[in-house]
Amino acid sequence: MSRQLKVLYVLTLVLALGYDSDVSAAQKKKAEEMPQGTPVLWQEPADIESRDLLAGPGGEMKPDLSNVTFLKDESQTGYSVKFRVRDGAGKEWVAKLGNEAQPETAAVRLVWAVGYTTEVNYLAPCVVIKGAPKETKKDVKRCEGDGFANVRFEARPADVKRLDSWSWKSNPFAGSKEFAGLVIMMGLFNNWDLKDDNNRVLYAAGDGGKGELRYVVSDLGATFGKTGNFITHSRNEPEKFVKTKFVEKVEGDKVRFDLSTKNSALFDNITVEQAAWVGGLLARLSDKQLEDAFRAANYTPEEVQMLAAALRERINQLTAVSSAPVGEPVANPSAEKPVGSPPAEKPSSSPGK
Repeated sequence: MSRQLKVLYVLTLVLALGYDSDVSAAQKKKAEEMPQGTPVLWQEPADIESRDLLAGPGGEMKPDLSNVTFLKDESQTGYSVKFRVRDGAGKEWVAKLGNEAQPETAAVRLVWAVGYTTEVNYLAPCVVIKGAPKETKKDVKRCEGDGFANVRFEARPADVKRLDSWSWKSNPFAGSKEFAGLVIMMGLFNNWDLKDDNNRVLYAAGDGGKGELRYVVSDLGATFGKTGNFITHSRNEPEKFVKTKFVEKVEGDKVRFDLSTKNSALFDNITVEQAAWVGGLLARLSDKQLEDAFRAANYTPEEVQMLAAALRERINQLTAVSSAPVGEPVANPSAEKPVGSPPAEKPSSSPGK
């Protein structure tokens, strides 16, 4: 080996070792900064039948729209236009504008209704945001008074710390029925954008210093449209959503879904037991509760009825998988009984795999 090559080799080795050292130090620092808490994905919802899907997970914690002011633009990443804003009561929110605001508002309520941890959001049909930029990265609908139409407000409470994203493939809940149920919920909404960047861990402090690490799907905007590739998929298109299929058939103890999503392998090992479990939870929701989720998102009365009926049909498909003939298409139970009919028995919702 020539002297020049030896020098180059040594320099490369030194740089590589230095890089590894920097990465290790960064990873160590990141681990040290992670608060200690109990990982939480799902909690048994004993009150499913009485949950208010119009108000959603935040209850009465709504934004004060009397004086909303722009703080900064957070549209650098992602599909939608997003502003950090302060409401009339001095609380901070992230306002999402555009085509994802409505479906995300509805999806959050439905995920929360069956016990999953979620963001807190509300949709304002029309709001004036003082100081907002005149030009945005994409066109958004406007309303009277130079306001913005259908704005989703997502809470940023001071006592909740936003941590890193979490992985669909590697997380504390992988392999559990609760995690499988969350995956099925994503399919229920036709959420095709299952990438890790759309997930977030939220830390909420508890008594004694140890709080909860809440694993949430933070971005649910790519829902209630069509799944497919980058050309054919869509978001917030109720007329297309209601025409799509959901459960395809049962093969052995596995349920096959007619979906095309990112991370599609997540659906490969969903069992009949897991599908029936989350279907049973969903079946406890009344037709009014399903409709309220879409009313909260300011869909038209016709769209509310259309979306709630389609969702009920999908829920009925999940509850029917236990009795579906293996290898045969899962029949649509709504054709055999009135939409909204509850199951004969409630499922067990005790934790387990």
